[in-house]
Amino acid sequence: MTAESFKQQYFSLHPKLYRIACAIIKNVEDAEDIVQDAYCKLWDDREKLAGIHKPEAYCVTLIKHLCLDFLRSPKASHNDDITGYEFSFKDETETVEETMINRETVKQIKYLMNSLPEKQRQVLHLRSFGECSLEEIEKITGESPANVRVLLSRARNTLRTKLKY
Repeated sequence: MTAESFKQQYFSLHPKLYRIACAIIKNVEDAEDIVQDAYCKLWDDREKLAGIHKPEAYCVTLIKHLCLDFLRSPKASHNDDITGYEFSFKDETETVEETMINRETVKQIKYLMNSLPEKQRQVLHLRSFGECSLEEIEKITGESPANVRVLLSRARNTLRTKLKY
């Protein structure tokens, strides 16, 4: 595989791989390192990649395994705070007051998401921030299709209920 064909096929996946790593690791710097490690592994195995029929699925699985390896390592910070995600509702017509209200809402959502059980939080991160399909979430988490839907539904319902108060 040439460098150019490698770039075309695998670098286009970078935003998605990065979002998945961020959703699992919950730390921007560590997620960047993991994605970089993934690209190094892919490049080292570039001759074997020709036999891969679904490169995107292969890369998502690779990122998942690298993230899980990292979380098991002593290097992991095990910080449950949501970092690296910028929420923005700002548009050109938004007033200063609306901007402040939106910022407070975002703070509240971040806080509430951090209070969710780990599996619910992970599934919600992957779906909302990682923009992963349900099938991708199943592969990443190892959960059944029904369980992924239940976890996602419970997480959303919990947030919705707590936001009303």
